[in-house]
Formats: sequence, structure tokens, C-alpha cells
Amino acid sequence: MSVETAAEVAQRFTELYGSAPEGVWAAPGRVNLIGEHTDYNDGFVMPFALPHTAVAAVSPRTDGVLRLHSADVDGGVTELRVADLTPEADRSWTAYPSGVVWALREAGHEITGADVHLASAVPSGAGLSSSAALEVVIALALNDLFGLGLRGWQLARLCQRAENVYVGAPVGIMDQTASACCEAGHALFLDTRDLSQRQIPFDLAAEGLRLLVVDTQVKHAHSEGEYGKRRAGCEKGAALLGVDALRDIPYGELDAALERLGDEEEVRRLVRHVVTEDERVERVVGLLESGETRAIGPVLVEGHASLRDDFRISCPELDLVVDTAAAAGALGARMTGGGFGGSAIVLVEAADVDGVTKSVEEAFAAAGFTAPRTFEAVPSAGARRLS
Repeated sequence: MSVETAAEVAQRFTELYGSAPEGVWAAPGRVNLIGEHTDYNDGFVMPFALPHTAVAAVSPRTDGVLRLHSADVDGGVTELRVADLTPEADRSWTAYPSGVVWALREAGHEITGADVHLASAVPSGAGLSSSAALEVVIALALNDLFGLGLRGWQLARLCQRAENVYVGAPVGIMDQTASACCEAGHALFLDTRDLSQRQIPFDLAAEGLRLLVVDTQVKHAHSEGEYGKRRAGCEKGAALLGVDALRDIPYGELDAALERLGDEEEVRRLVRHVVTEDERVERVVGLLESGETRAIGPVLVEGHASLRDDFRISCPELDLVVDTAAAAGALGARMTGGGFGGSAIVLVEAADVDGVTKSVEEAFAAAGFTAPRTFEAVPSAGARRLS
């Protein structure tokens, strides 16, 4: 996975298509600090953007042709006609950019074609929203090139629709909004019901802290069923409790709500996770705003236990990261992303980075797991034009 500069992506575009691109854009992957599986329950989330981005060189066309190429996938240029784009007909990587074109056209925007070359440094399958970065960079480029005048949250909505309907993955709104709207040095406190946002200062380096991402190398795929089952279970819980979404169950009334669910044990677990997770997001916001960054560590651990025991989406590798990091002196850790693999985040004192990283690597080796990939997560800028 190479990290290519805007100039390199533009140069490759020129080689592929015979002329320089109209521009180059970037959109980041994200880490979710807290607030997992709450977004499709109209709840609260708190992601921040990574420095790792998907970069796209793009020029508009007027003949209804969409040409797509990726530096990260073997093969030549894929040529499609925008008028022929059909939901769930494409099972390759091209579904993500072509789905965005479809969603924009469905919303009434006249996209008459484009030439695209992409290169991404966001790890795929690691729970860091590589697909959202791909969607948002295309949406931003087309927004600029065709003068659509859409704001970041509007682009995020269209990208979510592309992934829900065109790709066929029932994802919430968090990933696309994070990629489109995050700011450097901040985490994004997002209410997924009304899309109201607050940028919460999150400058770890200034406090002598680091947040590590540990990619377990266990790949996950959202559209393969388990994610959809959890979402359907949450919707069932909301229906049984007579609310529009689980976000409407107050934390103080959780026990009474669980009692009303009777012997629906699986639904009870899902409801308990979502309601307590929303409360954890609000707690973390309060701690960060009062300057108590270290105190969020135990809240991260609580969140992991809830995802492991109630939502049941962890795996042995993720649990090993969390348990090992805690034993090695980390302030807190939890899995991040959709689950069933992917990555964990670990909050550590700057002086403890090497020791915690080594402990996790040794634990993986002792367990016979594939060696993890660990890197520092620096809260970074959202989608933007590079040239």
C-alpha cells in the first residue's frame, strides 16, 4: 500500500487518459473514538479523520461515459455509461465510485461523465472506512467540477445512499460524514439524527498522549450478513419498545425498557449496548471538554466490553489487543469500526508507545496470529481539494 502524492496521482492520470486532470482531491479514512453501531439508531458518534486518504484525479466528461482506474487494484480502465448504472449490479471496487455518480444523478444532479484515477492509503478491511473515503473523494470532486454547491453533510448523505442502495451495504451515516466534515486536531461529535455537529478539541500530542491503531489484519466485510442482522435486531427492539429509534430510550430508563422486552434476549443485548454507548459518547465529550483526556481510557474499555458481550462483534484478535494493552499500561483500549475483525484503538502515554506496541506484537506471536500493523492516529483534516 503506497502513499502517493497529488502530483504522482495526477501524473498517472495523464498517462492513462492522455491529458492532465482538472484537479486532484483527497478524502480521509476515520477512526471512531467512541459511539459504535449507534449511527443507524439515530444516536451519537465521535469519529476523527486519519491522515491516511483516498486521492482522486478527475476530469469531467460530457458524453455520458464514466472511466475508472485504481492504482490499488490490478486491471485496466473500467468504462461505464452513467445512464446504465444499476444498483447492486456491480460487485467490484468500481461500485463505490459509480454508486456516487448514480446517487448524484438520482438526486437530480446532471453528472455527464468523468475520467477518474484513484489511489488510496486507507487500509482496506481494517475498519477504518476505506470505502467511505473512496465515495467522499469522488463526491467532492464531482461537486466541484459540476458546480453542484453541496455542503459536506449533503455529500455524506448521498454517499451513504450510494453504499446502502447501490453497493447494498446497510451502513449508517457516520463514516461518510467523518470523511467529509472532520477538522484537524478535533474529534467530531455528531448527532446522527439531525446531523448537527460539534468539533471537540482532541490534541493528544499536546497532552503527552498518543492514540494507536492496531490493525489485527483480520478482514471484515459489512455486506456479508452479520452487520445487517445487528441492524435488523436494533430496529426490532425499537419497534417492540414503541420508539422511532433506540436513541429515544433514555439512559435512566434502560432497565425498565429491558424489562419490557421480556424473553427477547438477543434484542435485549442489542438495546443495552446502543443505549449505554450513547451515554458513553456524551461522557467522553464532557471529559474532553473539561480537559480530562486521560479519564476517557476506562470509558473506551467499557465500550469494548459492551461490543464484545452484548453486541457480540469482537473476535479473539481484538480482545487480545485490548487485554494485552491494558496489562502493559495503556490508559484504555477498544475495538473500533463495524467489528468481526479490523482494528482496535489504544490510548497510551507517549512514553509507553514502544512498550505497549511490543507487548501486543509478542502476544500475537505467542497466540499464532498474523502480526498486527500498528500506527499512530493523528486527528486530521477532512475531504479537501489538493490541486
